Amino acid sequence: MGASEIPAALPSRERPRPHPSTVQLVTAFAAVYILWGSTFLTIKFAIASIPPFLMAGTRHLLAGLVLYPLARLRGAERPTPANWSAAALMGVLLLVIGNGGVSWAEQIVPSGVTALLVASVSLWMVIIEWLRPGGVRPTSRVAIGLVLGFLGLVFLVGPSKLAGGGRVDPLGATLLICASLSWATGSVFSKRLRLPSSLLLGTAMQCLAGGAVLILLGLLTGQGARLHWQAVTLRSALSLGYLVVFGSLLGFSAYTWLLAHAPPARVATYAYVNPIVAMFLGWALAGEQITLRTLLAAAVIVAAVVLVITARQRATQPTASADRPATQALEPQAD
Repeated sequence: MGASEIPAALPSRERPRPHPSTVQLVTAFAAVYILWGSTFLTIKFAIASIPPFLMAGTRHLLAGLVLYPLARLRGAERPTPANWSAAALMGVLLLVIGNGGVSWAEQIVPSGVTALLVASVSLWMVIIEWLRPGGVRPTSRVAIGLVLGFLGLVFLVGPSKLAGGGRVDPLGATLLICASLSWATGSVFSKRLRLPSSLLLGTAMQCLAGGAVLILLGLLTGQGARLHWQAVTLRSALSLGYLVVFGSLLGFSAYTWLLAHAPPARVATYAYVNPIVAMFLGWALAGEQITLRTLLAAAVIVAAVVLVITARQRATQPTASADRPATQALEPQAD
């Protein structure tokens, strides 16, 4: 959504050699931690002079236009109409409601707080997995993480003048929670849809479909009339380019490479590092205030996500298939 925006691993046949150097691993982790963590602030800069749905739609369309031919050149099959229907549904859940909701909400919610609320994706995924037909009941460790996480969310968006800071805008908080729930729903049910066998191709199709719907939604809601090209600032334009290149293309490449070369539990650490990076960047570069309330909520929410992710990784790692190594527990980003 914000940080974690493109949710898939490359099939095993596309993975590079299995023995990376320490420098390669450190570089890839730095890319996922910093690049994805920085997308929350970059979205804030981009929507300063570009309407949010049009900005997000342009971003994903451009990423799809790069990834689609790349996937076909790497041997991906021609997608069927059923593949396109599944990709369109995923694009709506992940990119339109998920990332589009984040982009709109950042008009009224600080980027660091946005990242904290988006971290609830991991919590929602557990609940959806539990409630779906034939679902998996959470373990006691995961249940503790869920309770802790939602207590942190309530504390973050609760009554004003609590713990030295005003409350998060209720509309923005509600939209971010809905966006996180939508991203989690798409992530859980993605394996039951008829997406292409090439995950890179599926990701490209989701970007194309989601980007097109976002632009249409922006036009239908009057954002086209608000877009004045002469008023687009250099910072917004550069931020949009950053989101395409560094957030989607390079960040995605580093993520999928790590899935092939590092333990899934270690790769999953981005889910609780990204909010910390986002909060720091928002404070350092955008003057966003970090209150005692925000710090306490961050500590509680991040601790909850750590509990949930580590517990789920232990449960899924022994049974993960060769070409999809426990990716469900890793899927965010929003962002």
